[in-house]
Amino acid sequence: MKKKVIYSLCVLFILFQFLPINRTNPSVEADLIANEKVKSILKRSCYDCHSNETRYPLYSYTFPASIFLAHHVEEGREELNFSNWEILSESKKATKAGDIIEELEKKEMPLFSYTLVHRDAILSSEEIEIIKNWAKAIQKKYESSE
Repeated sequence: MKKKVIYSLCVLFILFQFLPINRTNPSVEADLIANEKVKSILKRSCYDCHSNETRYPLYSYTFPASIFLAHHVEEGREELNFSNWEILSESKKATKAGDIIEELEKKEMPLFSYTLVHRDAILSSEEIEIIKNWAKAIQKKYESSE
């Protein structure tokens, strides 16, 4: 009986490898325009989940990581997508900039689970300040134009 359960679980695990997971990258509609330093930090630490330029590593094709990763990318793009940044309204940009500052101050982004595997995505104190200053400038620019 125990052998049958283990065998069944192994077969189930193998079958789960074939679950269709959406790993598509929609086209980039209006990518963020920012200075080179800001853009390179965001590309390195944020774009895998918050753009249509996700790089899918080998482990993203293995269950259960595939489901976990697909869910995070979907959520990330829904919350903030730099590939559509330039078509956001001014008020939306100001709001998103405030959200970026808040996430950085609470140290919630990039996700700990992401930085475990992508060590280069960890932000230094200096990089956090660069991004926060950029986001504050966005807020100031668009809040003052209302």
